[in-house]
Amino acid sequence: MSAAKEFSAPGMAARTAAILFAFVVIFTGLLSGAYQWTKPAIEASAAEEKMKLVDEVLPRSEYDNALLQDTVTLPATLELGLSDPSTAYLARQAGAPVAAIFEAVAPDGYAGKVRLIMAIRANGQVAGVRVTQHKETPGLGDYVELKKDKNKARPWITQFNGMALTEVPDKEWKVKKDGGRLDYYAGATVTPRAVSKAVFKAAKWFEANREQLFNTPGAKP
Repeated sequence: MSAAKEFSAPGMAARTAAILFAFVVIFTGLLSGAYQWTKPAIEASAAEEKMKLVDEVLPRSEYDNALLQDTVTLPATLELGLSDPSTAYLARQAGAPVAAIFEAVAPDGYAGKVRLIMAIRANGQVAGVRVTQHKETPGLGDYVELKKDKNKARPWITQFNGMALTEVPDKEWKVKKDGGRLDYYAGATVTPRAVSKAVFKAAKWFEANREQLFNTPGAKP
């Protein structure tokens, strides 16, 4: 009897392995199928979220191209506070450059980095700026984020709208406490100062790279 058991053990092991292998293959196939089935919905959801952010800094009425397909990959850019590659989205109207939408980081917020998304028109005018991520003190420095600002009539972050290097002297891209034109809330100067500096540097970067940005071969009109 023991000899029969010993003889059948390798066969049983082989069958078990075959069953496990078949299970893995089937399970992997099911996962792959589920991913392929849900992939379009996932991509559509991600695109919708991106467009929600873009809509906050640049109205869709200003461009007619497929914005999320007209992109340029930016390398790590110190002027923008970015240590990793990022994507710039290029808005066009009838093929002509309208604006660039890109990210920037203010590295010196009160509680760390403040991440931004902004749109700058082809003429250098800031169309809009929004804070997308921060760790600033709730109820104090977080008013730089539109949703957290109690001033709904004129949120702090909207002060950048319409500013351009050709019209606003460099010294005025600062909070009033530092001699600039931008308002701030008393007792919470560090965060708006950091954001103001980041927006100014981004405007300078755009001015220096505007032509190259809109004429990059990798762009997809």
